[in-house]
Amino acid sequence: MTLSVTIRHALPSFDLDVAFESAGRLTALFGPSGCGKTTTINVIAGLLRPTLAKVTVNGTVFADTARGDWLQAHQRRVGYVFQDARLLPHLTVRQNLRYGQWFTPPALRYADEAAIVAMLDLSALLQRRPEQLSGGEKQRIAIGRALLQSPRLLLMDEPLASLDEARKQEILPYIERLRDEGPQHFRTMARMEHGAVLQAQGDLEAALTEFDAAAEAARDPMMRQTAQLRAA
Repeated sequence: MTLSVTIRHALPSFDLDVAFESAGRLTALFGPSGCGKTTTINVIAGLLRPTLAKVTVNGTVFADTARGDWLQAHQRRVGYVFQDARLLPHLTVRQNLRYGQWFTPPALRYADEAAIVAMLDLSALLQRRPEQLSGGEKQRIAIGRALLQSPRLLLMDEPLASLDEARKQEILPYIERLRDEGPQHFRTMARMEHGAVLQAQGDLEAALTEFDAAAEAARDPMMRQTAQLRAA
């Protein structure tokens, strides 16, 4: 499956200019704070309409503003995992997971609930409520809920940002399992932190915005290393 993205958009502090293609099962978008990562993900999800955009997923046109084409967010079948889990507090874990299915027509549902619960190790948590969960457990459930939407594309906006180091180490293996064991129907794109990208040991395809590529790679050894991973 191929993801192709071209975006131009005027932000308060700079003009965002992003263009990349990826055929990888997991693609990481990374760069310094404020360079437009969340804006890019929101455009792909259909939550923000920019000055110019062309976004296609496996040949399906999500957006082509030059031609006036714009699929609404609910028509794109995109799963979105936010920085905070945003679970519904009055529902159990099982009910939160199944909430994601309600927005997908039955004929388009491919997600296997039992397989997703097993992949994310959620079986012992199904009867709990969100207040009984750790931060890492909440993020695993948020990922499971998004997967049960049977999405074409799974977007994760810095899913480790609100977690301490121990919880980050807990979640990273599950993101790798998404790449290796997740449903074949969808691909994943994640807004990641530098450290998370490097810990993947080059298995991620990485896209940098033009904003950070020149400035950050020149002065930051970590960014030079990630740029080398991208070019390899």
